[in-house]
Amino acid sequence: MYESRRPEADLVREAAPRAERALAWLEARDEVEQPFHDSLDGLPNERDDRMARMGDLLQATAQGLGVRAAAVWAGVPERLVQQWLAHDEEFASAVRAAATLAAANGLEPGGRRTPAVIRVVILAMSRGESWNTAAEIAGITGSGLRQMWRSSPMLVALVDRARRARPRGPRSYVPPSYRPRKPGSTAPTHGYRLMRRDHS
Repeated sequence: MYESRRPEADLVREAAPRAERALAWLEARDEVEQPFHDSLDGLPNERDDRMARMGDLLQATAQGLGVRAAAVWAGVPERLVQQWLAHDEEFASAVRAAATLAAANGLEPGGRRTPAVIRVVILAMSRGESWNTAAEIAGITGSGLRQMWRSSPMLVALVDRARRARPRGPRSYVPPSYRPRKPGSTAPTHGYRLMRRDHS
C-alpha cells in the first residue's frame, strides 16, 4: 500500500491544522455566503445562485481546468454544466474565452500541476471519489498524484482530512429553491429550469 511511504509523521502532524482550515473553508463556502442573501430578503434566488456558480466555473477554467474538474470546483453536477454550455451561448462563449486565456498562459487540462489541480483532487475525495477517480477528474494520473503525495506532508494532511469528510451517501448540488427554508420565509412562486435563449 502506498500509505507505507508517507512522509514523516511529525511533518504531517505539523501540516494538519492548515489542512483542516483549508477543508473547513471549502466546506463552509455556501454557509458563509448566506448572510449576504439574508441581508436582502433571505429568499433563495436561482438567478444569483446560477450566476455565482457560472462565475466559479469560469474561474476554474481560467486556471486550466477542464469541464469535469471545473464542475467539481464549482460544486455543480457535470451534466448541468453541459446543459448550461448547450443552452446559454453567452456562458459557452465566456468559457471558451477563459480556456483561451488559460492556454495563453501555459495552463491547459492535463498540463502543469497547479494548486487548482490539488484543490479539485481534494474536493473530489471529500465528496467520496476514489484516489484514481479524483486524480482523473483533476486531469492527472493516479501514479502522478501518488508521486506528489509521497513528497508532500501537506498533501498527505489534505488527503487525510478529505477522506474523513467523505459523505455516507451520495451528495449532489441542490438549487436554493429546493433547500430547507428558514421559519417564516415563503417559497418562491416560480420554478427554475434551463431555457434556450433566443437571439432575434
